[in-house]
Amino acid sequence: MLTDIEIAQSAKMKKINEIASSLGIDEEDLEPYGHYKAKLSEELYSKLDNREDGKLILVTAINPTPAGEGKTTVSVGLSEAMGRIGKNAVLALREPSLGPVFGMKGGAAGGGYAQVVPMEDINLHFTGDMHAITAANNLLCAMIDNHMQQGNELGIDPRRIMFKRCLDMNDRALRNIVVGLGGKANGVPREDGFNITVASEIMAILCLAADIADLKERIGNILVAYNYSGEPVFARQIGACGAMTALLKDALKPNLVQTLENNPAFIHGGPFANIAHGCNSIRATKLALKLGDYCITEAGFGSDLGAEKFFDIKCRYGGLTPACVVLVATIKALKYNGGVQKNDLAKENMWALEKGIVNLKTHIENMHKYHLPVVVAINKFSTDTANEIKFVEDFCSEMGVEVSMCEVFAKGGEGGVDLANKVCDTIQFCSANASEFKPIYDTNLSIKEKVETIAREIYRADGVTFTAQAEKAIKEIEAIGFRDLPVCVAKTQYSLSDNPALLGKPKNFNITVRDAKLSSGAGFVVIYTGDILTMPGLPKHPAALDIDCENNGNITGLF
Repeated sequence: MLTDIEIAQSAKMKKINEIASSLGIDEEDLEPYGHYKAKLSEELYSKLDNREDGKLILVTAINPTPAGEGKTTVSVGLSEAMGRIGKNAVLALREPSLGPVFGMKGGAAGGGYAQVVPMEDINLHFTGDMHAITAANNLLCAMIDNHMQQGNELGIDPRRIMFKRCLDMNDRALRNIVVGLGGKANGVPREDGFNITVASEIMAILCLAADIADLKERIGNILVAYNYSGEPVFARQIGACGAMTALLKDALKPNLVQTLENNPAFIHGGPFANIAHGCNSIRATKLALKLGDYCITEAGFGSDLGAEKFFDIKCRYGGLTPACVVLVATIKALKYNGGVQKNDLAKENMWALEKGIVNLKTHIENMHKYHLPVVVAINKFSTDTANEIKFVEDFCSEMGVEVSMCEVFAKGGEGGVDLANKVCDTIQFCSANASEFKPIYDTNLSIKEKVETIAREIYRADGVTFTAQAEKAIKEIEAIGFRDLPVCVAKTQYSLSDNPALLGKPKNFNITVRDAKLSSGAGFVVIYTGDILTMPGLPKHPAALDIDCENNGNITGLF
């Protein structure tokens, strides 16, 4: 059996100009990075202004488990299946981060025969977007420290600098550091720290910016520090906005690649979903909507994190209206939610499946709260039994949603034809019946009220407990004029609650908010729950130990 990377390396890719041509993109709007990947010009947007948008399909999932759900694989496979049934679909996904690639999970470009390629490039340096974001982030940090070194005209309090350095790699040793040591010539000594690049506010800004002007304005709006009088200091006062925009101007352009079956795919932007808002860029999504009759995109982790932020942050800022939600699950994962240990998931267990399917039920109900139709995609394994499959099919039928047994990992687009047909039929039916998408909360609520709404409606919590630190932070954010922003909850992905050990549909719990941070450039308030780290560490056996490069340049061990 071939590994994912072996399948990807044996793919018969088309030159990127052929992929662009299939979308009606002129060669003058293509900026190639080698033969098989390219960026798209700014001018392309204005050329497509008057074109009608296609239908937006969001792929999300139940809470992730060690058994894996395959959300990206289903997203890619669905786009391939759309091509097989004669539909013009464009895929829009996030870029992988080097941290997870070399850390716990290896590559992140789909799997089996439902992948985006060139897989190695996408998972490694790609077109340099991550490096540009890292450089822009750290330029601002250097400018802040230099401002204090050169006289500190703004009176920045070194104890209250809010903006951290970043690195696109898991490195726990950099979470908390001291900078400026070595005497007067080496800067002002202070405590500092690193976030992983995908948790940086610059990443969030890049993914939410409408164009270069909006990008620059959002950068200027970043809260970087407070002065000795307790007043906020913003990036525009530091004077780095122009230089940072110069570093990011090419990174703002979406990247065009292809699937194994030569379907077009945009891979652009990559904020983490348990830390940030977990969606690819608005620019890539909007471009895909103009170029295709369907845009297939995904939001990170389970729908309680990724989909909620997609609807309440990305769709709100982008003016996007989804047409359908594809909710990915596996029978193994449902049994895990029912209490079965990972090593026993291949055995039929109807009792555990019946107990664990409540997790799927809750996610379906949550998506319906946004007034959106749902199609369940069961990522099928060979160990799934006829009894288990029938149980899930009957359950979905009782809930009034379509379900498809999806085999795109093993069969590519052919294994997703049933899913593609059911998605198209669902969109057509709901378009005729005017389903009305609506976010879960109004932004004119207080920050605490918005958090309480999400906790009650999406997590199903009894209430929210705010620590003294969180109360203080929220009060300060509202006092400086940012009460009306959406909220971005940083929470464990493994549970609907803030406790990763509570599987299925937890009951009788409160969400504990330990802190809040203003991301005024991105345009949301980050709410921290549980033990969520913005700089992950490497596991005992990192994926980097299995990755190698042969003398001929061939990469092995990457997923």
